[in-house]
Amino acid sequence: MTILHRMGAGGSFTEFYAMDFRQQFVLMGHDGPMHLAIAEGRPVLRGLGLYHGKRGSGVSVEGRVKTGPVTLLAMTQTAGGKLKLLAAEGESIAGPLLKIGNTNSRVRLALPPGEFINRWCSHAPTHHFALGAGHRRTALAKVAELMGIAFEVVD
Repeated sequence: MTILHRMGAGGSFTEFYAMDFRQQFVLMGHDGPMHLAIAEGRPVLRGLGLYHGKRGSGVSVEGRVKTGPVTLLAMTQTAGGKLKLLAAEGESIAGPLLKIGNTNSRVRLALPPGEFINRWCSHAPTHHFALGAGHRRTALAKVAELMGIAFEVVD
């Protein structure tokens, strides 16, 4: 998140929710931090009768990343235990979202959803990653080079 933030891309905390095989997009988001500078419109405060599967209630922020180009960025490690950046570029697309009090974005990638997830997971990524505005692949390759760490792109 910090790397994308420093690039001016936001860097919202996210994870994969679902895949839509008909419309060819991946639904992603999280109940955690959303960078307001890359939000589409104003986020909504949603009251929840059931909060994260636990009894009780609360309020959560619901929003989406602006439609247009986006970058996914994960920090993981190689089989030898060294750090590795994992990235992909796609497009945040318009459409209905789940009203669950979380950030949600529909992201279309260069590969069909099932193939993309298989390739992404073949790199042993962490469960959570960052979603930022704009295509940042070239700049991320430079960051990895300057940091002396591996860089992989799923496309």
